[in-house]
Amino acid sequence: MRTLLNIIWFFFGGLPLFLGYLLAGLVACLFIVTIPAGVACFRIAGYVLWPFGKSVVDQPSAGAGSALMNIVWFLIAGLWLAVGHITTAAAQAVTIVGIPLAIANLKMIPITCFPFGKVVVNEVDKPTLLEPTDAIIQLAASCICGSDLWPYRGAQPVEHRAMGHEYIGEVVEVGSEVTTVAPGDFVVGSFCISCGECAICRTGYPSRCATAAAQGEPFVGTRAGGTQAEYARIALADGTLVKTPGTPTREQIPSLLAASDVLGTGWFAADEAGAGPGATIVIVGDGAVGLGAIIGARQQGASRIIAMSRHADRQALAREFGATDIVEERGEEGIARVKTLTGGLGADGVVEAVGNEASFDQALGCVRPGGHLSFVGVPHGVSLDMSRMFAAEVHMFGGPAPVRKYLPTMINMIYRGEINPGAVFDLSLPLERAADGYAAMDERRATKVMLTV
Repeated sequence: MRTLLNIIWFFFGGLPLFLGYLLAGLVACLFIVTIPAGVACFRIAGYVLWPFGKSVVDQPSAGAGSALMNIVWFLIAGLWLAVGHITTAAAQAVTIVGIPLAIANLKMIPITCFPFGKVVVNEVDKPTLLEPTDAIIQLAASCICGSDLWPYRGAQPVEHRAMGHEYIGEVVEVGSEVTTVAPGDFVVGSFCISCGECAICRTGYPSRCATAAAQGEPFVGTRAGGTQAEYARIALADGTLVKTPGTPTREQIPSLLAASDVLGTGWFAADEAGAGPGATIVIVGDGAVGLGAIIGARQQGASRIIAMSRHADRQALAREFGATDIVEERGEEGIARVKTLTGGLGADGVVEAVGNEASFDQALGCVRPGGHLSFVGVPHGVSLDMSRMFAAEVHMFGGPAPVRKYLPTMINMIYRGEINPGAVFDLSLPLERAADGYAAMDERRATKVMLTV
């Protein structure tokens, strides 16, 4: 049945869409100054519509010639596009199980990312204990991470990847060797699996646990089959999960969820950037991790925190979390502004919380000689100029954050009401609307999206 529906979709939906885009592209090449609405600005996650009769190069169309070209475009390409889209929409409504790479509007678990920015919600078997050190948790909430956008945007190859690595919830089952948590406990966990006992864990880097690495995949999201789901299996539960002092209130849920990654990662970044009494710390990146780094820097005693941000809503949140200065400039102008604020020397420490080359260059330019640069943005397209780093003479440290090390401190501060990292969530959606959440973060309509279960 699925094969038949896919064939039907291809001939009545996919083929018209393909022909429409192909012919629209040909028309764009031939008559680029008169392309009307519907011609795609070819990108992975969609296309941009131009006003009818407006040119691709934003020049006025030419009277009768424009009208003629509009008619030509409609007959050659627009009609195909219309037929393809209408048929596809109907197919989604009537035969949704046969739509390849379509976004399902049914409540299923967990969330899966396909190539080219497509997200679906699947129904899978509830996880079971596989090892005596496992625990099964029923999630209270999950969320979408900025790093989830890399595969969503096509910058990181994926094929049917189960998504999510941030999670909080109630333990419902434990293996025979689990001793620190029990069914009924509410827990927060790190996105990295850790035993808490190996030499690497004992030296403070549970994100690189030797036991987890020896077992295979060290990341919870991959090993658990994604935590953007209703249930998850957490390996090495004793070393990965932290029991909360009690059942959290509804208001504490977002903050505890933030602690599982973005706050923990930001806290680690501030720590490695040398945040402490009297220090001046610059935060490059105003996403959830950058905002978490502001909280971490403030709580660790930094006297001046400079947030580099161009977004008014995030600037306000940065101020609320403890930023003392806002720098909107970027690149060389941003570096110059930071140097001005720091007496021409640069900051004592800089947090790089984005992961691209421009942000890394900016971060390196803002730190003073002998200062510290921590980088926690998942790197994409970053090349290292060793000569420049040699000349900069700064301490550099980065990688996946050892969140588990900081969880007890952060959880206690949340329960005491001393910090409110949950404010980074500016959009909350039910799990089945995860695709809308991905789109909102991709288009910068949301800083951080919480998925309710």
